[in-house]
Amino acid sequence: MFMNPEPLGTREAIFDSKTALRQLAATQEVLRVSEERYRTAFETSLDAIAICRMDDGMFVDVNRSFFDIIGYQRAELVGQTSAETSIWVDPDGEDHSCVFLNVAGRSSVEINIWDDSADWERLKEILRKDSVCRAFEAKLRRKNGETIWGRVSASAIELEAVPCVLMVIRDITEAKAAEDKIESLSYYDPLTCLPNRSLLLERLHQSLTNRGERNRYHALMLFDLDQFNLVNDVHGHQVGDLLLQEYARRIFSCIREADILARFNGDEFAVMLADLSEVSKEEAATQAQFIAQRVLTAVAQPYILGGRECRCTASVGITLFDNQSSSAEEIIQQSDIAINQAKNAGRNCLRFFAPALQAAVNARVTMEEDLRLAIERDEFELYSQPQLHNTRIIGAEALIRWRHPTRGLVFPDKFIPLAEETGLILKLGDWVLETACRQTAAWERSKEMDGMTIAVNISARQIHQPTFVEKVLSTLRRTGVDPHHIQLELTESSLVIDIESVIARMSHLRAYGMQFSVDDFGVGYSSLSYLKRLPVDKLKIDRTFVRDILQDKSSSAIAQAIISLCSAMNLSVIAEGVESEEQRQHLASLGCHVYQGYLFSRAIPAGEFERLLADLSSGESQIAC
Repeated sequence: MFMNPEPLGTREAIFDSKTALRQLAATQEVLRVSEERYRTAFETSLDAIAICRMDDGMFVDVNRSFFDIIGYQRAELVGQTSAETSIWVDPDGEDHSCVFLNVAGRSSVEINIWDDSADWERLKEILRKDSVCRAFEAKLRRKNGETIWGRVSASAIELEAVPCVLMVIRDITEAKAAEDKIESLSYYDPLTCLPNRSLLLERLHQSLTNRGERNRYHALMLFDLDQFNLVNDVHGHQVGDLLLQEYARRIFSCIREADILARFNGDEFAVMLADLSEVSKEEAATQAQFIAQRVLTAVAQPYILGGRECRCTASVGITLFDNQSSSAEEIIQQSDIAINQAKNAGRNCLRFFAPALQAAVNARVTMEEDLRLAIERDEFELYSQPQLHNTRIIGAEALIRWRHPTRGLVFPDKFIPLAEETGLILKLGDWVLETACRQTAAWERSKEMDGMTIAVNISARQIHQPTFVEKVLSTLRRTGVDPHHIQLELTESSLVIDIESVIARMSHLRAYGMQFSVDDFGVGYSSLSYLKRLPVDKLKIDRTFVRDILQDKSSSAIAQAIISLCSAMNLSVIAEGVESEEQRQHLASLGCHVYQGYLFSRAIPAGEFERLLADLSSGESQIAC
């Protein structure tokens, strides 16, 4: 009995199914072989390979070379993020996670893996644009704490539909060490390990090309050992090398952290002083001279080298420059000229390239030395310049004068700025306050002193001293002066720094009866917001406005504004620098009736001021207006 044959369509379906199964098996075999090839390549690669999940940076897989390079076992890495393992460090050795530097000619990219999300977002952005990041250099930390250099390539891939990053890392530590050695030979002196002439020239060029930065003065100093060849001849080159090393160490100990010391050639060393004064070339020169003088003193001390004592001095040539100077070569040439001048002057000294600047620096240094001696020798005198309400003297301003033994009478504009820069203003300020209080206490015995005040200038350094109030009160007690007769005169610039402390100190002293005035009002940092809070009694119209008040409408308007302000705030107002009757009359028409200036009297010694008061009281003399 015969069965009915299967339908043709069923046989074809079975055939197709078997074919599909065979094709699937073949595909799976191909995938298996491919995966084995991949796994073999993955495991046997001499380069370290790591796969990290893109969304959070978690390690998915790493090969054996990665273990060999980094030192971690697979179980310690897989499932952890790079931040948790801390294998990435930046090229400066900080405990950051990673800095990649592009060396393949493309734009530089930095990836700092401080935390997973933020830094992996940066990496994803790079891979979205290019899908591959090639030839980056990164510094890696091994498990034992050692650091190595690796060249890294990163690619965006997918594993089971999960976006990942495939990184291939090649150990280039030895190559980097070779690069460092080449750079060291190119830019550093092997004897002293200091930068050499080439590196210094680079730094000079960089300084000159930073023309967009604010202009500050810099200096190049060349130091040449005097008679170094003689040391070599007498003691030998080995001792000469020891001398150069110790010489370099002494120079380095005298300069600042930002400065650059280099061995220029032979026994010649160079120092580039960075960021000197931006105020004036003279001040920058003084700063450079101070450092150079410290070096000269240090290198002149005896050297004990190889059991032998050597003595060696140096000659120094200095040139100042800023970012507008023409070229590094010109700066070096100027320093060379200056050092030759130093040698011609007898060695063991310094010279600036510009003769005029050298003279100015010498004068400044001499002035500072004289000023210190003057304080020790008490060479100062206190003068008084009368202050008048119309024709009646209502007070005076105490003004210091320096009785120099050879220059005669020196006015304060010649030495007060230097005293402020050097800090000597504190001692001078204490002397002025003490002397003014003693003189005022003596004048209080005369009836002419009734209602009068003596104004004493107080510097910004003084009022910002924590002990300022105690010093003033101690002076008042010691001299026995009535505080109501003393008016402390402050400048605007001294008020805006830590104004809360200034207000507290002024209020404390005002409680004892002292008065306060603001000098040079209108030329500095005038602000009604702080003026209304200050316990001030008087404002002074600055002499610059008074000088131009007849010719310049703006000066007249400013004077008018200050007078109106004082009237509204119930403050006294005084104009200083009044030198003509026309100026006085104009000020009077604006509402100012208190004056100080040469129209009435110059500053005079205490004895003359006493006689002036007595003469005015007796009617034998008068001040004309």
